[in-house]
Amino acid sequence: MLEKIETGTAEIAVIGLGYIGLPTAIMFANAGFKVTGYEIREDVVERINSGKAHIVEPEIDELLRRAVESGNLKATSNPRDIEGKDAYIICVQTPLKDDKTPDLSYLESAVRTVAGAMKRNSLVVIESTVPPLTTVKMAGLIEELTGFKAGEDFYMVHAPERVMPGRIFKELVYNSRIFGGITPESAEMAEKLYRSFVRGQTFKTSSTVSEVVKLMENTFRDVNIALANEFAFLAHQYGIDVFEAIELANTHPRVRIHSPGIGVGGHCLPKDPHLLLWPAREDFGLIRLAREINDSMPLFTKDLLFSALRELNVPPEDAVVAVLGLAYKGDSDDTRNSPALAFIEAIEGDVAEVRTYDPFVGGSAGSVEDALREADAAVIATDHTAFKSLDWEKLGELMRTRILIDGRHVVENPPRGFLFKGIGRGEY
Repeated sequence: MLEKIETGTAEIAVIGLGYIGLPTAIMFANAGFKVTGYEIREDVVERINSGKAHIVEPEIDELLRRAVESGNLKATSNPRDIEGKDAYIICVQTPLKDDKTPDLSYLESAVRTVAGAMKRNSLVVIESTVPPLTTVKMAGLIEELTGFKAGEDFYMVHAPERVMPGRIFKELVYNSRIFGGITPESAEMAEKLYRSFVRGQTFKTSSTVSEVVKLMENTFRDVNIALANEFAFLAHQYGIDVFEAIELANTHPRVRIHSPGIGVGGHCLPKDPHLLLWPAREDFGLIRLAREINDSMPLFTKDLLFSALRELNVPPEDAVVAVLGLAYKGDSDDTRNSPALAFIEAIEGDVAEVRTYDPFVGGSAGSVEDALREADAAVIATDHTAFKSLDWEKLGELMRTRILIDGRHVVENPPRGFLFKGIGRGEY
């Protein structure tokens, strides 16, 4: 197996061709390996095999085209096509159920598929973010299904992805990587495979440490965003601009405050704190409280909107509201756990009409102008670059009532003629 990795002759199957799986498959293919991407969505398979990505990411179309045209990358929905591979990279979602407990059904289904296809001495890598102890449990499931023994007949590793949409290909290469093996030999095997394109530091540890590290990273960010959101609440009480205060506070060499906003979205930050706590016998409150604060921000934004409507004597039930942005982060088409969607859900039924526009996602309106025409309020819910250069004084001429709610600190200076409210921007 090591010889195959070192000579570039190892055959790889990537299970799940989404925001992480497809870029990972592309990187291995362009490093010279033969890669088969397994994906149950037939339309996605067809697009990939034609050299067209189904996700938005800088560089992805060119890199995918190169991988497909070289013959090193092929997508399939047939599990027989991934039989007998040397390495299996699992990149499937691990969402939360309605009760905030992890739904590991996608992961278990992927592991069962791998178990039905793998051969002795295969390497199995889970890149999905999972609760602590999950990799060991999945290794046990493979043992049960195959009769192989983990650490002797196959290698099992947790190697969490650590990339940000919009920077995925750069960060796949230059970010550090952690390889948590159920045995030291497993971690070493995975490290050698990923070294085919990873230039950042690499660290080897146990699978459970690796799982906890990934969850700690995102929980740290979530808790600190919650602190920034609390600072924003205080700024409204004190009548100050929280962003000015944060900028000044961050001049201290040991302070780095995050930015407040309409909420925390994406596949990781809203979920990972729950995954970290799920197997624990006891937790101590701070992590859960931070989640509650961040989950409350779309409702706080609704309060800002309704306060503005009242100030201008616009009955909410008669109001037309234009929401600009549906993705959870700027210049992305990713709407997973988007606070924009939570905000829309919160106001629907309480206003006359909600219009939406997103240059990456689409929406009910075809343009910013269409969304704002005869609207009473505009709410910026995503920090797309395109929204930062909008001419609000001109756009205001299209609106019936000029209310602007900035949920992402996109507008530096309140435009003339508008009632402007932003999270953390002055009196509430």
